[in-house]
Amino acid sequence: MNNFIFKAIVGSQSYGTSTPTSDIDYKGVYMQDVNELISFGYKEQFEAGKDECYYEVRRFMQLLQSANPTVLELLYSPTDCIIQTSPQFELLVKNRDKFLTQKCLLSFGGYAIAQIKKAKGLDKKMNWEKARVERKTPLDFVYCYVNGKTMPIEKWLQIKGKKQENCGLVALDHFRDCFALYYSGDVNLGFKGIVLDDSNSVRLTSIPKGMMPDTIVYYNKDGYSTHCKDYKEYETWLENRNTQRYVDIKGNNQKIDGKNLLHCRRLLDMAIEIATEKTINVRRPNAEYLLSIRKGEVELEAIIEQAEKDLKGLDELFAKSGLPADCDKDFVNDLLLQVRHLGTFGNNGI
Repeated sequence: MNNFIFKAIVGSQSYGTSTPTSDIDYKGVYMQDVNELISFGYKEQFEAGKDECYYEVRRFMQLLQSANPTVLELLYSPTDCIIQTSPQFELLVKNRDKFLTQKCLLSFGGYAIAQIKKAKGLDKKMNWEKARVERKTPLDFVYCYVNGKTMPIEKWLQIKGKKQENCGLVALDHFRDCFALYYSGDVNLGFKGIVLDDSNSVRLTSIPKGMMPDTIVYYNKDGYSTHCKDYKEYETWLENRNTQRYVDIKGNNQKIDGKNLLHCRRLLDMAIEIATEKTINVRRPNAEYLLSIRKGEVELEAIIEQAEKDLKGLDELFAKSGLPADCDKDFVNDLLLQVRHLGTFGNNGI
């Protein structure tokens, strides 16, 4: 029997940054009995739905030792977000400061860096639309050699006044994806062209003896494969995207995921507070400013510049913080035993 020892509302609701369209997410901790722990019945965590995730207390404490931001925040949950608690969980809360270590520099700071990369990536799918992404063919990945330089085959054909349908390709031994290109306007020769409209590769042709190639071409097969993969991902993303998360950034001709930037600033602020105040303020005192970031009301470059500046200063703050490098493993083990010895709380099976 799995029993809740803690359950709370998390995410934007607990940060104070929710909007009318925000989901309500739940996280919590449960405790399994001895028979489940020593048998195949042990389950370290599970999801009750896309917005609900729960951890068995041992798994929860493992994540606490790694300074996982998501689970650390549960120990500092705002009172109005707590749905259920217990003596077992209160024992963890009482000792929550023992889980604030130097590891928070990498966990909170590392997550912030990840959010920056997501936010300012120029190849972010939302901005692909500005380039009017179109499905390409293998012909777009064929290049020829001209006077010591490469040239897209379509440009070469245009300059030469030739048609790709009248071309014939012959593979060159020992030259991977390289071909000799022949040209003839005589349809009776049966030249097959470089590609068909619906093909996924170039075509080869039998060439009459005595003909000389017009040029040598290279087919970037790997480039075409990458394009196909990216385009498929883009099509899937178009079907599933949540457009409400994307906003026009002030002073920037680009749509961007405002939620990424919000979390970047939030995580950095929390990291600074851990180093200087030795606590985690889940309910953000600057919630209005964070919401303005999400709405795109703050200049993108200003956000990124300040975030990168704060990231550089985190090393020094943590070096002076006096926080331990890691959790005391013996202490954590004893604490887990104390929690379990308190006995199963209630009888709320999940």
